[in-house]
Amino acid sequence: MGDQMLLESADAFGGDLAQYRGELLIHCYRMLGTLDEAEDAVQEAFARAWKGRQTFQRSISFRAWLYRIATNVSLNAIEVRQRDRVVIDPYPDHLWSGIAEPGAGPEARYDAHESISLAFLTVLQLLPPRQRAVLLLRDVLTFRATEVAALLDMSVAAVNSAHQRARATLRGSYRSPANSSNPGNLLKRYVRVWEAADVAGLVALLREDAVLTMPPKPMVTGAGQIGNFIGKAIFTIAPMRLLAAQANGSPAFAAYTRERGSNRFVPFALLVISTDGRQITQIDAFADPRVLARFELPAELAG
Repeated sequence: MGDQMLLESADAFGGDLAQYRGELLIHCYRMLGTLDEAEDAVQEAFARAWKGRQTFQRSISFRAWLYRIATNVSLNAIEVRQRDRVVIDPYPDHLWSGIAEPGAGPEARYDAHESISLAFLTVLQLLPPRQRAVLLLRDVLTFRATEVAALLDMSVAAVNSAHQRARATLRGSYRSPANSSNPGNLLKRYVRVWEAADVAGLVALLREDAVLTMPPKPMVTGAGQIGNFIGKAIFTIAPMRLLAAQANGSPAFAAYTRERGSNRFVPFALLVISTDGRQITQIDAFADPRVLARFELPAELAG
């Protein structure tokens, strides 16, 4: 069905939107950091698209037009947030496998897997919102600079400038994972030192510039500083056990703590691990019960 016929039929319009919903949801998630907010953004984008369907111009594709609306809805949502509020929520891998997204073209600097990793999303939050949008549209979705300029109502020169600044920030703060590395042995060692509350052993597994995030606490940077924080704030709580999981395409562990006065271990936090294959580069810790509930974890582990 042609774009004009689609825009004139509510049923056809709604059906065509459905084929783009998955990729727009992931795009808004990259922009906003949580699927709850991304869902709201996509719903708002679809409502705006239907209301403004007569403004669609054939100078861009229907897909690009939807990305224009969804990106601007996301930028508006970021603007009304508290300026210092940064939220990134992890999700189990089975959820991502059920969301369709076109494969990245050869021009993509970051593929679909890497661009939903928590390490990548954390660095994205360092970017001003418009730079974030430009980087995603250019380096993940591979829109041309002229197309991005039209989508964001910017000049091509402004798009190129924002793109260069965003890339410079990522060069200084982010390293792509080593594709050929198998972190299996590293993760086994991580489990051993964590369950033994071995601070020195943990520090030895961390890259010198490793990062720990534990919302809403401030980010901790540096292997020694992370070891000091975890040793005082986490290892002193109670004995722990780790249960393997997967989140955002990365290895993760559910941390269980032993209940006082019993041998039962109950969920305490989700730990998402990023590595370069040889050392751990980032630990993202989430103690929010809502996050833990998404992973359908056992209610307890036996001592």
